[in-house]
Amino acid sequence: MSPLRYVKHLRLLAAPRCLLTGDVTAAQVAHAVGFESATQFSREYRAIHGLPPMQDAARLRARLTAHGSA
Repeated sequence: MSPLRYVKHLRLLAAPRCLLTGDVTAAQVAHAVGFESATQFSREYRAIHGLPPMQDAARLRARLTAHGSA
């Protein structure tokens, strides 16, 4: 893996934590993790995580809620 690809991968791994920190948009998270283009971020996020950022955030919140009430 090239250094640039590695850094991009790290940014995409950090993104779900950012999505869960509050009421943020995908564009805000894209900027927070170092992407200049929200569109590119969404495309790359989906390739890594399987869902668009906001759908994945909803899924993660549901999982946290389910685990918290169990």
